Amino acid sequence: MGEFKVHRVRFFDYMPSAIRSMAFNSHTERLAVARADGAVEIFNFADNYFQEKVIAGRDGRSIEALCWVGCRLFSAGLDGEITEYDLENLRPRYSIEAYGGPIWTISGNSEGTLLAAGCEDGTVKMFEVLEDRIQFQRNLSRQKGRIISLSWHPSGAQIAAGMMDMIRIFDSETGHATHRLLVDRGVGASKSREVVVWSVACLNDHTIISGDSAGKVQIWDGLTGTLIRTHLVTKWDVLVLAVSQDESSVIAGTSEGTIVQFQFISSTVGQQDKLWVRTRTFKNHSHDVRALVHTDSAVISGGMDTQLVVRPLLDKVEKNTQESALRKIAFPHRNLVSCAKKAGLLLFQFPDHLELWRLGESDRNETFPVKTRTPGESLPVKRKPEKLIQLKTKGEDHICCSALSPCGSWLSYATVAAVRLYRLQISSNNISIQKVSKLPRELKSVHQLCFSSDSCRLFASSSFSSVVVVALDQTDCKYLHTLKHKSGSRQPIHILSPSEDGQWLATANTDCEIHVFNLRKMKLHCSVPAYSSCPTAVSIHPTTGNLVSVHADQQIFEFSLKQKEYSEWSRQLQRQGLHPLWLQRDTPVTSIAFNPNNPAHIMLHDVFMFCIIDQSLPLPEAKTKFYNQMILRSLPEPQRLRESHAFKTCKNFQHLLSVNLLEDLSLVVVERPLVDIVAQLPAPVRQKKFAT
Repeated sequence: MGEFKVHRVRFFDYMPSAIRSMAFNSHTERLAVARADGAVEIFNFADNYFQEKVIAGRDGRSIEALCWVGCRLFSAGLDGEITEYDLENLRPRYSIEAYGGPIWTISGNSEGTLLAAGCEDGTVKMFEVLEDRIQFQRNLSRQKGRIISLSWHPSGAQIAAGMMDMIRIFDSETGHATHRLLVDRGVGASKSREVVVWSVACLNDHTIISGDSAGKVQIWDGLTGTLIRTHLVTKWDVLVLAVSQDESSVIAGTSEGTIVQFQFISSTVGQQDKLWVRTRTFKNHSHDVRALVHTDSAVISGGMDTQLVVRPLLDKVEKNTQESALRKIAFPHRNLVSCAKKAGLLLFQFPDHLELWRLGESDRNETFPVKTRTPGESLPVKRKPEKLIQLKTKGEDHICCSALSPCGSWLSYATVAAVRLYRLQISSNNISIQKVSKLPRELKSVHQLCFSSDSCRLFASSSFSSVVVVALDQTDCKYLHTLKHKSGSRQPIHILSPSEDGQWLATANTDCEIHVFNLRKMKLHCSVPAYSSCPTAVSIHPTTGNLVSVHADQQIFEFSLKQKEYSEWSRQLQRQGLHPLWLQRDTPVTSIAFNPNNPAHIMLHDVFMFCIIDQSLPLPEAKTKFYNQMILRSLPEPQRLRESHAFKTCKNFQHLLSVNLLEDLSLVVVERPLVDIVAQLPAPVRQKKFAT
């Protein structure tokens, strides 16, 4: 496997943001997640839960609710605006003022023609969904309290609205309130406090289910306006409800971090009458559960502890399969670290600023070379890591991508509104940073940035799945060309990977396409045959010129750019199949690198594993033990040789965010330290308490 000197970096204090809202599109199997910093993430549940798109947030943007209308995504928040998102250019398409104060909830009807917004001023505002925008239609009958939650009846004839101490049922045609359902307050001292109806759900049979701040889940008859049953599930708040598609199950998320499931079943065997019965309680979160989605086979939840949790319902899936595994998604499926491998610098991307660090140095005592030291031994530190620059963004928009040139002389980042490019001059005692004032007008709507290996070019993925190429000199930059493919895809490029020799640029977009451009001729060289799963990492081998790609379903391919076909090693891998333990991993590979000293070595990693694939060794068969490298080292040498195969894995990591190989062939391993994420969050208001 080889020995490497490792810089184990644990000073990237990246902090995921709390989850505020979620919406699931059952037709496209896409989950939209809104976070407290205003960012919106799109997960593809049909493609191994891959986070395929991220729309950066902005200061002051508070998203309280998300809603899919067909394939269009809308959000609303306390700024009183409804926003539609451009999912091709990864930015808000437009925002419209509702003129009702802060918006607490939005909901679309089943036909996708109307959007209802619950506002602070007590109105439910109806918007007509047009082809390219939404248009205000009318207000429903105004109430005396704010509208906290909304739910359409599947027929579209009624809307249930959760308020303070009550639920109002509106006729969507006339706009008048037809029923008022009074919600019981708590007992004792809490009886004097208003009850907030945080969530409400309206079912086909006109049953209405509500969750409130007194810890109750209540079942109502929406036709008569009478209470059927009350379930006290917590001493605190029931913050959110979600209903399964067949309406046989309801889940409730609480401020204790628990999720309670109710099912519409017979309370006793043989009885025909069905009731809503409490059946399960899940505890997957440490703090408030703010968002829930109930799919056919799983419960998806998120909240203050920042984790997106997918919990399978074992009565709905086959046991001992990948679908029955609990998943916790805490960190983004993209790289937030850039490495200047020739200069020993690291660039860390945060939502509103960048940090540039210089790596530390060990004591280079030639009497005791690295190869003679035992694995895992710590080398004496000669110079500690040093933060050189903290670059704060201007304006309210957060950073969507950033890059550092291999020589460490150029730094660039992009927001939704603009691209910034800086020239760096770094010596042992002096640091200067100079902004490049004039950038080509083609640098707009940028999704990804990267530099060429010689730091003379900047590549920027732009709209319509194209790439803008910019030439760099000492102080200026010049537009060269826009690279375009012929597939017609408009989906954003999420991976840019230039070759070491400067001849090739590989791109991958969220349509699962991989295109390779010839940078000397500035035209498309070839397109890799389309595969059904989205690429999560792509890289070009510096020696063989082969393109290696890893996909969301964990499959690995090697494609020859010279022959324009898959290599023999790749074909053999597909014929034999990958090891089951490799395929069962639930975190995507986000980086691929190669060992210059051994062209047969492919290095890759996900959040919990670092792996070196040795193409000179036989592939592991399904019955082969897929040993961790630490365990393999402890075996006797004869057994170790018998068990040897191409995949050398090391799982001695937690929250592995980046692995880079420096010019001196030392590895830079960036890890997020194991901490209580919620404990580091600024003291938030855990739930909104309103003044009476």
